[in-house]
Amino acid sequence: MSAKTYEVRTYGCQMNVHDSERLSGLLEDAGYVRAPAGADGDADVVVFNTCAVRENADNKLYGNLGRLAPMKTKRPGMQIAVGGCLAQKDRDTIVTRAPWVDVVFGTHNIGKLPVLLERARIQEEAQVEIAESLEAFPSTLPTRRESAYAAWVSISVGCNNTCTFCIVPALRGKEKDRRPGDILAEVEALVAEGVSEITLLGQNVNAYGSDIGDREAFSKLLRACGKVEGLERVRFTSPHPRDFTDDVIAAMAQTPNVMPQLHMPLQSGSDTVLKAMRRSYRQERFLGIIEKVRAAIPHAAISTDIIVGFPGETEEDFAQTMHAVREARFANAFTFQYSKRPGTPAAEMDGQIPKAVVQERYMRLVALQEEISWEENKKQVGRTLEIMVAEGEGRKDGATHRLSGRAPDNRLVHFTKPDEEVRPGDVVTVEISYAAPHHLLAEGAVQSVRRTRAGDAWEKRNAAAAEKPAGVMLGLPRIGVPEPLPVAAAPGCGCD
Repeated sequence: MSAKTYEVRTYGCQMNVHDSERLSGLLEDAGYVRAPAGADGDADVVVFNTCAVRENADNKLYGNLGRLAPMKTKRPGMQIAVGGCLAQKDRDTIVTRAPWVDVVFGTHNIGKLPVLLERARIQEEAQVEIAESLEAFPSTLPTRRESAYAAWVSISVGCNNTCTFCIVPALRGKEKDRRPGDILAEVEALVAEGVSEITLLGQNVNAYGSDIGDREAFSKLLRACGKVEGLERVRFTSPHPRDFTDDVIAAMAQTPNVMPQLHMPLQSGSDTVLKAMRRSYRQERFLGIIEKVRAAIPHAAISTDIIVGFPGETEEDFAQTMHAVREARFANAFTFQYSKRPGTPAAEMDGQIPKAVVQERYMRLVALQEEISWEENKKQVGRTLEIMVAEGEGRKDGATHRLSGRAPDNRLVHFTKPDEEVRPGDVVTVEISYAAPHHLLAEGAVQSVRRTRAGDAWEKRNAAAAEKPAGVMLGLPRIGVPEPLPVAAAPGCGCD
């Protein structure tokens, strides 16, 4: 009898991507195997890991569930599970609107999925279990890690902020920090497996320490990561300007393997709008942080999140956002048109902005940021950079005979494929010859190739996968792989 197959569909932020790695690990630990790519619901178990921060998130979910209903009728024993933030928020509503769903679970009890699936099968009725607080820190769960060379390391869960546009704290709970020793033990174990790049992950990552009573805990953690032999690159996402202190800037500048990259959500350049958002900083404070970072780390690439059309935003408020963008000169910005998040204070505020006005402002902001991104990228031309080769980042690599990877500052670089073998996780040295708004090109010959333990790990994993097409578990502690920061989506949930 062949093993049962599963498919996990992920929506939303990197927290959800990280959780989906764990859901996959849990299912494989329970004996399931991943359905082939492009299965599109043709699996024994389909799991939706949902997001609740967009206005139409529920419509998207129920539309997808509706498309699976006839497939489930034709496939005896098929099960559908819904988890994540929307499940935490809507609870019993999901089963009422989609009675063919077998399991509903929340953000705090993802470890229960295999048990709930089995219970639903035996009892032949839907199982809805939503925990109100974290049952176990997610890093204790098995995880199906997609990458052999890069990994998430979660340092905290939850958020203590009360931003009026964000529902995440209500769904993820108050911040809970991991012990530094546990984090470093996981980092060291990952490096022993061949991982050479980690991304420290938290809803408000630089608030780390508030739960354990140490205001400098995050900077200490960065410095401690610098002492892990074999760890070449350290990144983190997403920080909050309120908690971004001078000791963190110093740790970034003085720790060689902490990359010259910073994602710092602005949200708005207007002090009036920031106050209405309950953001605890103002434009001057934000730009002051950027100035300090650039003074300490001249080549740092800084990205941000911006919301256009928040309730009550005037043309003058928007002009202040445009001013802040010109001053900050972000490498890229993840821009959003404000949409009501049901259950948030902002959804009930007066002064909701007409869609046409929001769209027009949004287009002006995007045009400005595109211009700045291109100008900032042009400054990279002529620089010699070390690129960590990535897997699947260059959609046109096959046609252009190029490979792709990330510079230390996380810029995407496409480079000429060298004659010698280069594997994901290996490092090449190239000279940048051309800049586009969202990527760089190195059209000359690769100057050098450094084979790495991370490349060895990738090669070993692929060899194992060839023998076992369903995929392999890579040992404990298993952790999710960070995806690159795309232009069209935020690295967080857009509410950091």
